[in-house]
Amino acid sequence: MRGVSGEAGHGHSHGPSISAGGMHRKKLLIVLGITSTVLVAELVGSAVTGSLALLADAGHMFTDVAGILLAVLAVTFASRPATPQRTFGYYRLEILAAVVNAVLLFGVAVFILIEAWQRWANPPEVEGGLMLVFATVGLVANIIGLLVLRAGARESLNVKGAYLEVLGDLLGSVAVIAAAGIIALTGWLRADVVASVAVALMILPRTWTLLREAVDVLLEATPRNVDIVAVRQHIVDTPGVVDVHDLHAWTLTSGLPVMSVHVVVTDEALADGGGARVLDHLVDCLADHFDVEHCTFQLEPPSHAAHEFHTHD
Repeated sequence: MRGVSGEAGHGHSHGPSISAGGMHRKKLLIVLGITSTVLVAELVGSAVTGSLALLADAGHMFTDVAGILLAVLAVTFASRPATPQRTFGYYRLEILAAVVNAVLLFGVAVFILIEAWQRWANPPEVEGGLMLVFATVGLVANIIGLLVLRAGARESLNVKGAYLEVLGDLLGSVAVIAAAGIIALTGWLRADVVASVAVALMILPRTWTLLREAVDVLLEATPRNVDIVAVRQHIVDTPGVVDVHDLHAWTLTSGLPVMSVHVVVTDEALADGGGARVLDHLVDCLADHFDVEHCTFQLEPPSHAAHEFHTHD
């Protein structure tokens, strides 16, 4: 729902009040239950078989459990109403959870690589048959988790973080299954080490992608789907508008882009309540062309320029 209010040349349009991550809380809880169960199974499997690859996958599962739990807590807090002290509410907790997920993933990858290096020279005995059973259980669970989270991953960074973690686990399970098959058929124990390194190398690039996107939000970078040059041109092309300055666009949390701008309007366009018509046009323009529904406009006459302090053009 969009609305426009005006006072002293200020207008606002109000976007959705629910974050993208909040709409997928139940899915996160389902995947949390599945992942926790598989984590226990893989820890038992690693202890029984002596497999580093299973231990690596279990470590990845542990970060999944912690990360998804953080994600659930984040979207729960994000649904709380705003307060006078936190006028935007707790939306940013979702992004902070995504950063924590990325850091945990990076730590797990480094641990796996160090352990693999130490095991390469003298690989321990590994029970390939049992390793194959536990890895297959993990693979099936990961497939279910991916199907549950797939839609939400396109809408929420928080859910995307959980999705990428489960995807990494799925690929890791495939690597562990391959290693288990090689060990069972040939007895080459270093296959376990190779699989664990493969898991670590699959984790690292996804960790970087998640961290980069979350940091962009925290640094209030322009949303990737918003062309700020095109936005400026659309505003300038509005009848009665002569200039634009202090144009800012950022992301409050996943799925909630926000924008503010000072718009210089002719005295004729502002006369006799004309400012409301300009506001209506601007709100509709940004919502329809750029999918930005939470906007703040400050309409100014040309004579007001001398009183403005421009932080940006």
